[in-house]
Amino acid sequence: MISLDEAVTARLESHGARFEVLVDPDAALAIKRDKFDGDLEEVIAAEDVFEDASRGDRPAESDLEDAFGTTDPMEIIPEVIKRGEIQITAEQRREMQEQKRRRLIDRIARNAVNPQMDNAPHPPERIERALEEAGFKVDPMLPVEGQVDDALDALRPIIPIRFDEVVMAVRVPPEYAGSAQARIRQFGDLLREEWQNDGSWVGVVEFPAGLQNDFYDLVNETSSGEADTRVIRDEDELSTR
Repeated sequence: MISLDEAVTARLESHGARFEVLVDPDAALAIKRDKFDGDLEEVIAAEDVFEDASRGDRPAESDLEDAFGTTDPMEIIPEVIKRGEIQITAEQRREMQEQKRRRLIDRIARNAVNPQMDNAPHPPERIERALEEAGFKVDPMLPVEGQVDDALDALRPIIPIRFDEVVMAVRVPPEYAGSAQARIRQFGDLLREEWQNDGSWVGVVEFPAGLQNDFYDLVNETSSGEADTRVIRDEDELSTR
């Protein structure tokens, strides 16, 4: 379950009665769109249905039966969310907007590159400043994924940017290969790998281009800076050496 501070109220008025439930705002939106596939118990603040959640008042069981045909809260809660309205305070709206703004910036920074600077990643601070300059406002009631394209449209007149994937080949010397390859293969999609005769490991990994610096840090950390890396720029280079 989530805390009361994290929850918003979903309210439904039906059959002459009012029903309220306390739920995570993102989960509430996913439920309304029939896109929620998680555990309901993990995204609610109370396994209960209220007449007035702020006072803790509960509706009569007969009202629940009339409106939903059951008194089981776990069956009623999704119905209240789907059929009702999500109520958020001004403070909750501000907090949700800021959380999603940070997540949006992080998502863009992890996936976007600067095509004018040899596809170098954009630092989050640059993306944040550009979004502010563009006057882009994050909608707290929409999923972050659904706002990325609009944010990119707003950013393009300000900074050169595009979403891209990078394919990176890495060769790890024998003394580090065993432990290093286990972590490197989890960084992205492992396209190819090969153990060399000398015990070194060669892998080809694809991941969001904005994570190049993180990848270099990981490779250097796991190989004491002795691994070799190179960007694969076309399919002919995909064969490992």
